[in-house]
Amino acid sequence: MIIQSKKVWIGTQFIQAQLEIEGHKIKAIYPYGTNKVDKDYDNQRIVPGFIDIHCHGAYGFDTNDANEEGLAKWAKGIAAEGLTGFLPTTVTQSEEVLIGALENVANFVKKNYEGARILGIHFEGPYLNQDNKGAQPSQFIATPSVEQFISYQKSAEGLIKIMTMATENDPNFALTHYASQNGVVVSIGHSAASYQEAMMGIANGAMSMTHVYNGMNGLNHREPNLVGAAMRVHDVYGEIIVDGNHVVWPAMHTFVTTKGKSHAVMITDSLAVKGSAPGKYELGGSSIEVRENGSAYLVGTNTLAGSTLKFNIGLRNLVEEVELPFEWAINMASSNPANLLGLGDHKGKLVAGYDADIVVLDDTYEVIQTYVLGKAML
Repeated sequence: MIIQSKKVWIGTQFIQAQLEIEGHKIKAIYPYGTNKVDKDYDNQRIVPGFIDIHCHGAYGFDTNDANEEGLAKWAKGIAAEGLTGFLPTTVTQSEEVLIGALENVANFVKKNYEGARILGIHFEGPYLNQDNKGAQPSQFIATPSVEQFISYQKSAEGLIKIMTMATENDPNFALTHYASQNGVVVSIGHSAASYQEAMMGIANGAMSMTHVYNGMNGLNHREPNLVGAAMRVHDVYGEIIVDGNHVVWPAMHTFVTTKGKSHAVMITDSLAVKGSAPGKYELGGSSIEVRENGSAYLVGTNTLAGSTLKFNIGLRNLVEEVELPFEWAINMASSNPANLLGLGDHKGKLVAGYDADIVVLDDTYEVIQTYVLGKAML
């Protein structure tokens, strides 16, 4: 199959080109008009597929629910947002619930399912700091344990690829060492780390920070804290929720432009209530309220519990509201998360030999088509 457009994102710019897709891969890229095409997208933009590394659920399903039918609906539905890959993300809970969630994902990925590919699991908690737990249930927060984590990873059949933890609470950085040396990205989050404590976490293997600004102490000119470390250390990745509620646009601009175009990562932190109307819901034992601004809060509070953000709208926000260059925004949605996961040699770019994970956008950032491993989803 050959598709073409006058706006194909190649080498940090749009060019006129054709993409030949064979099986799961981009076989070759040609000048526009070279070959007979199966689909001509004219002036619509063809960009690399999006990857969401931090998302808890959608359409009534939460990762912790351990329900294959819900996970299938989620994977299929988010392709309409341009997502070609994602990491189902857990929430702090009992060992029994977390093991069930991990086993469910591990079993599901072995099956023939449609939609965005599950590229691993993001294990958020239970190794968090009580002072910055946010909406995470405090009764299940635990001290980091290598032995316990090995048990969790066994249940996940090795699929845990990112773990959010408060590294300042990790005795002798034992779990930070173990995870970072065994293929798991340690992301500092829900943490009360000072700047110096954050630097020690990085020195001991952490290579990312979870939803920067949220779940951490704020930036201060005399104590920059974890936010300051996220800005200062340019070769460590930093996630950011781009709905405009968790972080206002000027603060988002400051973080991304300080971090640089290669290490900021856009996330949704979406909940099961994504796709639901404003109102009150029960979620993981907590009462959640979705407000008109699209975010979810613990009922009766202003504590943010997550978002209902669509990924393509997040890309629009980065360009139109945060006023970032398109190159920076598309990196945050595709190549940066791919590189963080160690997949940058075959995902995150439109290059011959790479996976055929492709999104077609109109001028309003609406998704016209999503190709996951070469297969049209819409």
